[in-house]
Amino acid sequence: MPSFTKFLAVATALAALGLPAAQAQDALPDLGGRTIIAVTENAYVPLNFADPATGEGIGLEYDLFNEIAKRLNAKVDWQLSSWDVMIQAVRDGQFEVGMDGITINDERKSQIDFSDSYLTSQQLMLVRADETRFTDAATFAADPANLVGAQAGTTNFYVAVYNVLDGDEANPRIKLFDTFGTSVAALQAGDVDTVLMDQTSANGYIGANPGAFKIIGEPLGTEDFGFILTPGSDLVAPINAALAQIKADGTMDTIQQKWFYEYNSAQ
Repeated sequence: MPSFTKFLAVATALAALGLPAAQAQDALPDLGGRTIIAVTENAYVPLNFADPATGEGIGLEYDLFNEIAKRLNAKVDWQLSSWDVMIQAVRDGQFEVGMDGITINDERKSQIDFSDSYLTSQQLMLVRADETRFTDAATFAADPANLVGAQAGTTNFYVAVYNVLDGDEANPRIKLFDTFGTSVAALQAGDVDTVLMDQTSANGYIGANPGAFKIIGEPLGTEDFGFILTPGSDLVAPINAALAQIKADGTMDTIQQKWFYEYNSAQ
């Protein structure tokens, strides 16, 4: 029988025997050594990025999905793709699973399948540490000389358009960049004046660049991140089962501690 059906059968049998529920929860689907083709961008600190020392892909999403695969008896074939084609490539089946701090929303759900949320974060304004010309979204928007850096089609872009500026997606005050990292580099160089990002990524850039950046103003919105999968994928249920276990047994807390605090303080 299919592995997830087998998982449900085991759980039901254990319950019938009167065994503890925790034991049933431990019976995750077994993918039999299957290789999962996963894709990311390697440009979203601390979720996925290249190790400055080795060039190897590292980050919270790498650790989390490798742990999910381990628990499901699967292997991961890691691939790289730019953000602007990632959703389409996963939808078309070029990759089975994608991750890049991708916000779960209804528009994307119409194109691809999502896992359950693995991280909840808020959009914030990252600025240079010596910034004094504005203190929040309203004072930023009031000065037409202020520029925001973003990637087209991302949550950060749409929050900049609709929560900070005037709702015009072609507003010339939004400077577009190919990767998230290059927008932050432009901020540091003074080419733009803010980059919007979630709390987790802001923590990563602040920790990795002491004295370079700070956060201003109030959060501009809350978002949930999920893994994206090819529509109809048989991996959705197993991934969700493993993810629930990882959250329940404290492993998720350990992974977050590593990438949001320990890695930052080591920079």
